Amino acid sequence: MIAVVDYGMGNLRSVVKGLEKVGVRATVTADPAVVRTAAGVVLPGVGAFGMAMAHLRAAGLDDALRDAVAADTPFLGICLGLQLLFTESEEFGPVRGLDILPGRVVRFFPAGAPAGVKIPHMGWNAIAAAAPTPVLDGVPDGAYVYFVHSYYPVPDDPAVVATTTEHGGLRYASSVARGNLYACQFHPEKSSAVGLAMLRNFGAMVAAQAGG
Repeated sequence: MIAVVDYGMGNLRSVVKGLEKVGVRATVTADPAVVRTAAGVVLPGVGAFGMAMAHLRAAGLDDALRDAVAADTPFLGICLGLQLLFTESEEFGPVRGLDILPGRVVRFFPAGAPAGVKIPHMGWNAIAAAAPTPVLDGVPDGAYVYFVHSYYPVPDDPAVVATTTEHGGLRYASSVARGNLYACQFHPEKSSAVGLAMLRNFGAMVAAQAGG
């Protein structure tokens, strides 16, 4: 069973529906015990970093998520669920994150975006492969996926960068991978066939680790 973590932020139903489309069973939960024992964990989310961390701590989900990653449970972070994995965010901060991946989350063009460049970065954009990871098996280099965000991660370790994306002349890490952890700034559940392929690959990772 895959646990989709409910901490009061994000359209959980769209993630569950995306998983269901590719035949992957998932349940929405706010129970830390369920997160710790799940065969796979999905951390989605939209909204403010600081509020999200406050909700996770209040529910005891912050430690449960760290425990799940430490146990090498297949893990998928989406949008804010990617950003929360890092040490801190500068959004209304700095604000401390889960610190599972060393690094910071920063704002696009804090001194002002170039002419014609819109923030938030919203809509379809391409991902360029930086390192192989099972979630991207069969996904062509340069595939287009759907983004909605004003902040992006800057990992301390460039080896965790799985894909990069360019916006307004800035190339940034649009997804990261380490062991059984994969997290993306874009929304696979909103990214048509390409995103469904990623969700299918994640479900296959969970099934393989669970022995079926």
